[in-house]
Amino acid sequence: MTIKLTRRAALGSAAALPFAAVAAPVLAAGAETKANSPIAKSFALGDFTVTTLLDGSLPRDGAQEIFGGGASDEDFAKVSADNFISPDVAQFFFTPTLVNTGSELVLFDTGLGQGGIQAALADAGVTPDQIDVVVITHMHPDHIGGMTTNDAPTFPNARYVTTAPEYDFWAAQDAGNRVGDLVAAKVTPLAEKMTFLDDGGEVTSGVTAVAAHGHTPGHTVYHLESNGQRLMLTADLANHYVWSFAHPEWEVRFDMDKSAATASRRNVLGMLAADKVPMIGYHMPFPAAGYVESRGDGFRFVPVSYQMMG
Repeated sequence: MTIKLTRRAALGSAAALPFAAVAAPVLAAGAETKANSPIAKSFALGDFTVTTLLDGSLPRDGAQEIFGGGASDEDFAKVSADNFISPDVAQFFFTPTLVNTGSELVLFDTGLGQGGIQAALADAGVTPDQIDVVVITHMHPDHIGGMTTNDAPTFPNARYVTTAPEYDFWAAQDAGNRVGDLVAAKVTPLAEKMTFLDDGGEVTSGVTAVAAHGHTPGHTVYHLESNGQRLMLTADLANHYVWSFAHPEWEVRFDMDKSAATASRRNVLGMLAADKVPMIGYHMPFPAAGYVESRGDGFRFVPVSYQMMG
């Protein structure tokens, strides 16, 4: 199926969720919630426990060159000033997500490969050998770097899930391509344990792939639904919590197909805003979870706060 996310389409027929229902908040601590540290934060989603894992964070200069393609200097500076951030420096966050479905531990993306994922999992009370499924949203280095440690699989008992367009594109690169070489080293050795999903395919019950191409050829976001509650793992759909939301049309240097990435951003963010479905974004400020509000011709990311407290 193609990506056509509307209030009644690809993501199922669940009723729109309240922004923060007083009796049963969408994002809330639950009995099974364990992690509440600076690098691991858990909350309940229906019968699932979802934990965001901070693999690392770093500042980077040249923010407008990265996130403001097509923006005037004046517009980029104004949006930055209106949101109390520098127009020159962007703070990057790298946040894999762990979902405990009750029967499986499913990890979405593996981080930079510098040990952060292991530390965050430890704060969540999980060891790498306990991971049942590793889902790769796309194969940029900050998402596949942690697939191996010292040339051995970091998650030795896991099966792997990704999309064929993503793997096929990077696997076909000539030697010397930075990402292609990393895929050859980190992903290809595990290909025999890999399942390739199409748009709409299920990782496991309640976890569905939704094509959101543009950032990379097979970039995929994932819709979670448990006990009537919904959440979208948006991966790199929007790489900055201000600029990519306020102006989805501003080109991001890392997006390979700029027009497709813009279309995917508008499509998915529009659905999240209309249905009031929460999201977790890989590069959002930790704990990386929040909501989307329509604002003018763009959107605003509304980070979680007290909604996550029990």
